[in-house]
Amino acid sequence: MSWAVVRVRGQINVKPKIKETMRLMRLNRVNHCVIIPENDTYQGMLNIIKDYVTWGEVDPETTQIVLESSGKKSGRENFTKADLKDSPFKTIKALSKGLSEGKATVSDIPYLKPVFRLHPPRKGYEGIKRSFKEGGALGYRGDNINQLIRRMQYAEA
Repeated sequence: MSWAVVRVRGQINVKPKIKETMRLMRLNRVNHCVIIPENDTYQGMLNIIKDYVTWGEVDPETTQIVLESSGKKSGRENFTKADLKDSPFKTIKALSKGLSEGKATVSDIPYLKPVFRLHPPRKGYEGIKRSFKEGGALGYRGDNINQLIRRMQYAEA
């Protein structure tokens, strides 16, 4: 499995350790999303920044939507099926399945930027100061991350 991590809060009054962890995960701005493999290293990093991000297990359909609408190459060009000719994946659907199952990483695809820039979610966040369990938007949310990411994609509206 893989996790989708979305930055919810900004960088004002953030402790240096948290800021450095965000930089290492390439979450430099609000509404940036990364897809990371599920392992102990990233679990520790997510535990450090849990008060500034939300994450959960991403499914192949949501990964495909993110790749098609928000995937960018260097030079701000859109990511297309033609860009997969040098990779082991022949379609975006196969790539999204590999990413969501943890069999591939974003860095396996040449020229694909590792960060997906999303829009603010339609109807807003639930509250950026409380955890998801308390009715807010922060922390681990499991499969509900897919609903949030789909609300952050305007192409599907």
